[in-house]
Amino acid sequence: MSAGELESGNAGEPAKLIRQRYREAADVIKKGKMCALFINDLDAGTGRMGGTTQYTVNNQMVNATLMNIADNPTNVQLPSIYNKETIPRVPIIVTGNDFPTLYAPLIRDGRMEKFYWAPTREDRIGVCKGIFRLDNVHDYDVAKLVDQFPGQSIDFFGALRARVYDDEVRKWIAKVGIENIGRNLVNSKDGPPTFQKPAMTIDKLMEYGNLLVQEQQNVKRVQLADKYLSSDALVDANADAIQQGTFYGSSA
Repeated sequence: MSAGELESGNAGEPAKLIRQRYREAADVIKKGKMCALFINDLDAGTGRMGGTTQYTVNNQMVNATLMNIADNPTNVQLPSIYNKETIPRVPIIVTGNDFPTLYAPLIRDGRMEKFYWAPTREDRIGVCKGIFRLDNVHDYDVAKLVDQFPGQSIDFFGALRARVYDDEVRKWIAKVGIENIGRNLVNSKDGPPTFQKPAMTIDKLMEYGNLLVQEQQNVKRVQLADKYLSSDALVDANADAIQQGTFYGSSA
């Protein structure tokens, strides 16, 4: 399940959906196959992200349902239907980035066993070897790349790889022209465009890595989200244009 399924316009619908998915997984186990219920980014769906986050009836019912399943994993009933037959216990695995935002009784010891993944250098190198496995990047280059950006997440290195392929797409766009993109992609007689596998060198990856770090620093430096609420935010944002006299409405 996705955290996006934990909210609905109909009260009680997400809690009912959890019970249905849980029972479906139990039916799979009955047939002799291992199965689990996996919920992605639970904190994004039911967590309290601050005082302005709306806490709905569905949030309450989702928390209550998960707590009830944790306490009675072999007796999970659907609304208006009661069956005394016990069902196989289904493991529920959830992921999240900020578990303290969840309802405290739900994550207490006994209901939830928590694992904090903090990858070591060896873990990061191992994952990155898998990311670049099909691109003929040597293992020592992967280790050098990881050591060059020690504070970055694993997704950072996936973004590096994607940047190289993005360049090939940009070259293709420049070749065919922006006005011809549609006819080459949609219902083209020649089929979809094909690209040669780009050469990934450690120098190119380092260059893109530094560019990504610079983009991260720009986001932290600008901090528009914090400044928009201040009275001087728009003045600061357009300071250059105002000084040059090119800002529309500056004369007023």
